[in-house]
Parts: sequence; C-alpha cells; structure tokens
Amino acid sequence: MPEIIEIPAELTKFQFPEAVQERLQFLLDRQDAGEQLTQTEREEAEGLVELAEFLSLLRLRSQRIIKQG
Repeated sequence: MPEIIEIPAELTKFQFPEAVQERLQFLLDRQDAGEQLTQTEREEAEGLVELAEFLSLLRLRSQRIIKQG
C-alpha cells in the first residue's frame, strides 16, 4: 500500500523568490546564447531546474487534491 503524504494547500501558490528566478533565467539565457557555463554554473542551473520541476509537480498534485476535496 502506498504511503500517503500530506501536501499543504499553500503549495499551490509557492514561487521561487524573484532573485532565484532571475539567477536561473540568467544562466539559461547565457547557455541559450551559446556561452559555455562553468561546471559550477551548470550544476547550479541543473539543480534549480530540477527543483522547479519538482515544485511544479507538487503544485499540480496539490491543486488536484484540492479539487477532489
């Protein structure tokens, strides 16, 4: 039987702080422009993208649960 994890309703409104979003956009824009990121910058960008994807998934699940409730 799968474990049930409580997801706070407030998560549907969660967003990266503006500075974090700007940093991610800066790194992605540089990469898109053909600039080579340092290893540290690549790892930073990958981590932020993974976190953004994870939070998006949690937000979608939270919204679905609220609609079902």
